[in-house]
This record gives sequence, C-alpha cells and structure tokens, in this order.
Amino acid sequence: MPAPSQESPELIDLFTTYTAGPDSIGAHLRDAAVRAGADDPLLVVTGADMALYPGGGRPPTVLGFRLSTRGFKELAAVSHLGPALASLAALKRGDERGVWRADALRLLTEVRRSRAANDVALWRDRIAAPSYRGREEAIAAMVDYSCDLTERYLVRALADPAYLSERTLREDYLDDGDPGELPVSFNRIMVATFFLVGMDNAHRFITWCDVQGVDWERAMVVIAGQQGRPTAGVTWRTSSVAAIVLAASRHKLPLDRLYMAPHAPVFATPADGDLSEVAALEPALRALWAGTRATVDLGATMFEGYPAFSPSGGDEAVLSFGDTTTEVGEMPPIRSDDDWRALVTRLRVVMEDPRQLLSGAVSDYAAQQLVAHDNDPLAITVPGLDGEPYPGLAAARETAGRRAV
Repeated sequence: MPAPSQESPELIDLFTTYTAGPDSIGAHLRDAAVRAGADDPLLVVTGADMALYPGGGRPPTVLGFRLSTRGFKELAAVSHLGPALASLAALKRGDERGVWRADALRLLTEVRRSRAANDVALWRDRIAAPSYRGREEAIAAMVDYSCDLTERYLVRALADPAYLSERTLREDYLDDGDPGELPVSFNRIMVATFFLVGMDNAHRFITWCDVQGVDWERAMVVIAGQQGRPTAGVTWRTSSVAAIVLAASRHKLPLDRLYMAPHAPVFATPADGDLSEVAALEPALRALWAGTRATVDLGATMFEGYPAFSPSGGDEAVLSFGDTTTEVGEMPPIRSDDDWRALVTRLRVVMEDPRQLLSGAVSDYAAQQLVAHDNDPLAITVPGLDGEPYPGLAAARETAGRRAV
C-alpha cells in the first residue's frame, strides 16, 4: 500500500497560483515588466566580458574584460609571487614528501624564464595596452625587480630550508624595511599590479561606454555568474566590477538598478565575432532583471510607512515606533517578539533588497531564539501566531459558511 501523500494538493495549487509556474501571477507580473522595459539598455557583465543590449531588438555589442585583456595574466603572474611564496612556507610545515621543494624549484625556473623574457619592447610593442602607454619602461623595471627579488629569496630558502618562514617572508620580502636591503617591498608591487589591471579595465570600459552612449538613468545592469573566486564579488560593496560600472556612469546609474546575479546564465566569450550566443541569452537576462525589479517595486506598495531598503543606506538600525528612520541598508535587529516595526520592516527589506531570500525575513531570529531556549520549539514565541486572537477553526468555518450563503 503506498504511503499517504505528505502534501496538500489544494494548498500546493494555491502556492503555484502565485509562483513556480509559467502561468502564475508572478510570471505574469514578470512578463509585464519585461514588456515595459523592452527598449531600455541592458548591460550584462560576466567574469570575462561585457555585453550591451541596446533594446528594441537591436543587436548586442561585446567588450572583452579581464581574462581576455592585454597584460592581465602577465601582471597577475607577478602579483601572485607573494601568495606563491607564502604558500611554500605553509606547505613546508609538516611536509614529509618534499612537495614544497619541488614546487619551489619549479617556481624558480619560471621566475628566471619570465625575467629573461621581460623587457620594454614586450610591454610597448607586444602587450601594448593603451592605458600603459608612457609607463612601459617603469613596468618592465618593476617586473625585472620582482623576479630578481623572488629569485634571491627562493635560492636562499632552497639552500637553507630553515630560512623559509612567515617571519622572513614578511621581513625580507613583503614589508617595508631597510631601503638599502629592500628598495621596494613586494606589498607595494602587489598594489601596483592590481592598480594597473583595474586602471586598464576601467579605462577600456569607460571609453567603450562613452562610445555606446548608454542612457544610465534607464540602464538595466546585471553582473552575472562567478566573478573570480566562488565566494567573491556577490554584493555591491565587494564587487570591483560594480565599482567600475558605477564609475563609468559617472555615478548616474542608480545603485538600485544594478543587480548581482551569481546564478544567472552567462555566455561564452564570443569567437570570431560570432555574437549568436550572446543575442540568444537576451530574453532570459531581461526577464531576470525585470522580474527582480517587479518584485522589488511591490515593497513600496505593500509596506508604505515602514523604512525602505536603500543600497546606499547605513548599517542595521534599531527601530522603534515613532522614530524618523525612513530607510535602512541592512536588516534591522529584532529586540523582542512584539517588535513589530522591525519585524514588518524586515518584510519590506527582503522584498526590496535583491540580495535577500524572500522567505528569510526572520529566520535568523528564529534560530537565535531556539539556541537561547535549548532548541525547544514550544519554549519560544512565534510572532504573529502565538497569542493572536484567531477564531477557532469551527467558528471560522461557520462564519465562512454564512458569508457563502
């Protein structure tokens, strides 16, 4: 005999009436929002490229970004020397198989090869990034110095393994010290390489956007997919790409029109000028932005009078009835089970803040209360349920029956 269903078909149908289906109310709202913004420019930034969909069915244009840009990998190779030596020091601790030594020898070989290949002509004539023009000699000198400094450290560490340590790495390589012994610390070199990469990305992107004539007040912006490390750049404040986009707009782009979407579909870097895959993703990406925006806009309708979410708002604010707070940048703390101004404001925040899970308005508070009460669900108060004057089920059905008649 099959086990009885653990679901209520009637309530599941009620669930899907609003969401989880192509013919749901939520889907209809999204579709209406897509139609309303069909002529607005859509800018999509992936981990490697930027695509501008002008709107109105016009074809996209694409700018290569990061991995496909001139000099990125070469400068990243230099900036990685610091973490590489720190990794060797970490590997050496408890290393019984000699892995650190083999890696150090391989790194030494590549450092020497890179130093031999580096010269002014490489940066001026081959890499030839426009934003580096006039600095090629200085960049070549920095790379030569970086390789020499790293080689000397590695040679000493291989000759005397006890020398390889976090202390010597900081004192003799990373940190500022005696200018006679260490004219430029590697920390400064890492800053320089990161700055050069950021400068080049920003320079090319700003130039490209200026040529495109983006209407930033109407622009729909999605930063899609993984940006660097799997955990990196998933919020406005931690995304270097978001900072570049905002700067390129001369801060005309409203921050609430820029969405971080790490799970959004992304296109592969176009090859041989073929933009068919980029064009094919436009409907899905427009639906993602417009659907998110449509839900965000419900917040003001549903929760007028409660503080609104603002991307540029301050940190979490303690709220109370009668206060003058009009916007918050984070979830306000809940002070008690009947802190209704904070509780309802959280409902507005999860609606208007696209970083939030809609069902997560009070999950953290529920978890905190369980921990404080030995994980006993009956020992805590469920706001909005416990102590509320709901009529009994029989009385409610009787009332509903009279209304139906």
